[in-house]
Amino acid sequence: MSGARKRAKVRVPATAANMGPGFDCLAIALDIWNTVEVEEADEVQVHVEGEGAGELPRGEGNLVYRSCAHLFRKLGGEVPKLHIACENAIPLRRGLGSSASAISGGLTAANMLLGEPLSQEELLNLALELEEHPDNLAASIVGGCVIVLRDGSRWFARPVSVPPGLRAVLFIPEVEVATDHARDILPRQVSRGDAVHNLGRVALMVNALMAGRLEDLRIATQDRLHQPARAQLFPPMAAIMGAALEAGALGAFLAGAGSTILALASGKEVAIGEAMARAGQKAGSPGEVKIVKPSPLGTHGVK
Repeated sequence: MSGARKRAKVRVPATAANMGPGFDCLAIALDIWNTVEVEEADEVQVHVEGEGAGELPRGEGNLVYRSCAHLFRKLGGEVPKLHIACENAIPLRRGLGSSASAISGGLTAANMLLGEPLSQEELLNLALELEEHPDNLAASIVGGCVIVLRDGSRWFARPVSVPPGLRAVLFIPEVEVATDHARDILPRQVSRGDAVHNLGRVALMVNALMAGRLEDLRIATQDRLHQPARAQLFPPMAAIMGAALEAGALGAFLAGAGSTILALASGKEVAIGEAMARAGQKAGSPGEVKIVKPSPLGTHGVK
């Protein structure tokens, strides 16, 4: 990066992984955005506004910077000194893909600085060298609703169309859940019945979204593999989901490892959000409600 200083600016969406039964293989991008601006500088500086301000590292330990550096090293280049400015709207440790957004934003910005030599698929493979959970990363990079899986050394990220009227009603509790802890609590083995239960519901969900059979989402969002265990970390989960369904939600699930609860809706979004907030407050877990669209766009450059 010699000569005139270069600059890249990207927007990165929030994501919700699993979507109930699709553990580690299904996720959706949401219309909540972090903005990352990267430019060559005389020293490494990371400035964070919004979510994580005063908490996230401001130097080379920052995940956005480490992701930029990872791409430069992979392409055999020297890692430049960078100034990074982050405007974060994605909450930390709430199951909305904050770490995936940092990786996606850093890799995409570095790729832009170098003239975009890498494809989306290549960026996803690089991202998975930094974080082992592919679902949030795939939705963050590609956008939309994504099926992601690995076959040997090859990763597949394939889109699932989403009906245009679908909305996500988010209840974002004040309580945080660390992803590592939420993984450690999961059972090491599952029963055949639970596996079949989830397999059928993942297939039903893909069909429901692509065919517009939204009435099937109530069943299709059910899970037996991870949410029952994670309810130990966030006990109000069942009550909040139940309140959402009773108020008219099409389906409800834990976003990623939590603690956010996501309800799918096509109408009655305000009433659903109010019901979720009341249930959370009654259970001693107040939080914020957001009503957002799924985002067809993943991480992308802006002027």
